[in-house]
Amino acid sequence: MLDSRLVASEPDRIRANLVARRADDATIASVDRIVALAAERNALVQERDDRRSARNTISAEIGALMKQGNRDQAESKKAEVGANNARIAVIETTLGDVESELRDLCLRLPNLLDDSVPVGGGEDDNVVVKTWGTAPTFDFKPKSHVDLGEALGILDLGRAAKLAGARFSVLIGKGARLERALINFFVDTHTEEHGYTEILAPYIVWGSVAEGTGQLPKFAADMFKLAEPLNGQEAYLIPTAEVPVTNLYREEILDESDLPKRFAAFSPCFRSEAGSAGRDTRGILRVHQFHKVEMVWFSTPEASADAHEQLTRHAEQCLEKLGLPYRRMLLCSADIGFGATKCHDLEVWLPSQERYREVSSCSNYGDFQARRMDLRYRPTEAGKGKTRFPHTLNGSGLAVGRTLLAILENYQQADGSIVVPEVLRPYMGVDVIR
Repeated sequence: MLDSRLVASEPDRIRANLVARRADDATIASVDRIVALAAERNALVQERDDRRSARNTISAEIGALMKQGNRDQAESKKAEVGANNARIAVIETTLGDVESELRDLCLRLPNLLDDSVPVGGGEDDNVVVKTWGTAPTFDFKPKSHVDLGEALGILDLGRAAKLAGARFSVLIGKGARLERALINFFVDTHTEEHGYTEILAPYIVWGSVAEGTGQLPKFAADMFKLAEPLNGQEAYLIPTAEVPVTNLYREEILDESDLPKRFAAFSPCFRSEAGSAGRDTRGILRVHQFHKVEMVWFSTPEASADAHEQLTRHAEQCLEKLGLPYRRMLLCSADIGFGATKCHDLEVWLPSQERYREVSSCSNYGDFQARRMDLRYRPTEAGKGKTRFPHTLNGSGLAVGRTLLAILENYQQADGSIVVPEVLRPYMGVDVIR
């Protein structure tokens, strides 16, 4: 969340950021409302404080008058105090309404972009940072993951549709084993080689938790909401493990010596895919339920740029160990996520589509999420006693289903079998799926 004081003091900067992000007119117009509300808040606070000060002065005068026996004057002053108290009560009620509207409007503003983010109008303006690996060549027409999976009997979309409709899948036999192998491989790699602490967090969270990481209120339509409150609050299925893991320390104050904190969390992810009608409807590229291993960092502001690079490399190394060709993209201003100040997408090569498709997004959120969660840390350096907001970062390490389909397509053989990547064979117990 952006600080309303920042928005009020630098409205032109905020508007320019919204224009670069291709925000809608209503969001851009909300900046003016925030400026007006901030001015109203300041005036109300000033009046309240002045009236409190006056009340204290008058109260002292009443005491002196009572000692002098001037009861009539004292009673007159008491009436003045009563009127002052009544006005203070009105001010505090109005101030609460103003603060509430200010917070709601600021919750809907996206993060400020890092200076290194290129300005662009959409995904075509994203910048290729690097490319790794060579796309495989085949002496036959490569099949899609759907055709391969169904022919091998390891993927069943039809029976999944009988259970829950479109955008679900059933993995069978070695297909299910491959999914599980990838989950274990990713978690083991991040914990044993990259130094992350494994987390298994709730798959249902309160709305306030989803608000903390930026999913609410902006993306309510993309989430699955429980029909009944959970322990007295509205609750949602998580769209990613980022949500519960990043909120682990909400409303707490950490010590700087605790940072950085790095967690790796496997979870199912649930998304309504609102607004994606007609997109990637065949197969398991865009579904309502999928598995993912998420990496989450908590960092000091000074170290977060380097942390972002490390986090991205950890995701890349998973793809490299699997031998999957990929490229790193620096997302442009109009394609970057709502809460990110900078984002790298990793895109894996899909032979059936002859194009790269996203398998991981690695984002630096700056203090955007920490401010929403009221998460702070206390600097340890002498003279820096005031608390600060840490920076939060997260990235897919990796999206399991998308990695699975990339393996099927990149490792397919002419007879329809799939060679298992070498690093997965200890988990799979076989070298080939046939």
